[in-house]
Amino acid sequence: MQFAKGKLIAIGGAEDKGTDLEKGEIYRNNLNFFELGILRRIVEETGGMGKRIEVITTASTIPYEVGENYLDAFGRIGCTNIGIMHIRNRADAQESGFLERINTCDGVMFSGGNQLRLSSTFGGTAFLDTLLRRYQNEEGFVIAGTSAGAMAMSNTMIYEGNATRAHLKGEVKITTGLGFMDDVIFDSHFEKRGRFSRLAQAVAGNPSCIGIGLGEDTGMLITAGNKMEAIGSGLVIIVDGHEIMHSNIADIPDGNPISIENMKVHFCERGNGYLVQERKFLPEATAGALIHKQVDVE
Repeated sequence: MQFAKGKLIAIGGAEDKGTDLEKGEIYRNNLNFFELGILRRIVEETGGMGKRIEVITTASTIPYEVGENYLDAFGRIGCTNIGIMHIRNRADAQESGFLERINTCDGVMFSGGNQLRLSSTFGGTAFLDTLLRRYQNEEGFVIAGTSAGAMAMSNTMIYEGNATRAHLKGEVKITTGLGFMDDVIFDSHFEKRGRFSRLAQAVAGNPSCIGIGLGEDTGMLITAGNKMEAIGSGLVIIVDGHEIMHSNIADIPDGNPISIENMKVHFCERGNGYLVQERKFLPEATAGALIHKQVDVE
């Protein structure tokens, strides 16, 4: 969407909060992600401590535990006007109480987990229509998401892809996300889980899209549906396929290695940015970028 009045905050995650439950690797008390400044930035962009933020736990397999973690984390920075929405299926998403809450809050945050749960639960619902309308038309309305919650923000969404096999055609699965932003593809836990090849294949198959690889404890603040500012302690990697020359992805059988020429890559640290429509790297995304750096380091 172009010229949206609201803001998106897409975050790469720190702990998985549900996705890794099946692997027995859940780290239940890891709140470093919140303590390093990103959660505070979400509150700031929403308008301050008194604003109402609704946390949507749909993506997670452990929603009640995730909800308690968010209440604790927001409380640590003095923000107590927080609601938790345990929406588990499409019937829940149609409930009038939930619709009323998202019509009156100042921002929402999608937790991590499984992004396909988000697209399959909210796609085509009045709940999603309301969020899209408010994001498009209301100044300052914030939609934040971490891990799966970030990956689902775009119209084109990765929902599956083993990083160790992502250089092979057909190993990266794409579907339609929640559609808050067109012409981008988000990936999360980017460096730690070695997902460069996964995002590169997604962009090679959809070269009109800009790939945004979000590192852990790192995110992008997106305004007007176009201007991005990197926040947090790590890197955001931008993958631009607009000037790809050679690509074999349409011609090879599934399971064969892909070949790509002239794919552009940019590395963004905190305070750097990017203009999606212009495909332009910004050394300083805002006049206050260096101020945020200094405050966060102290």
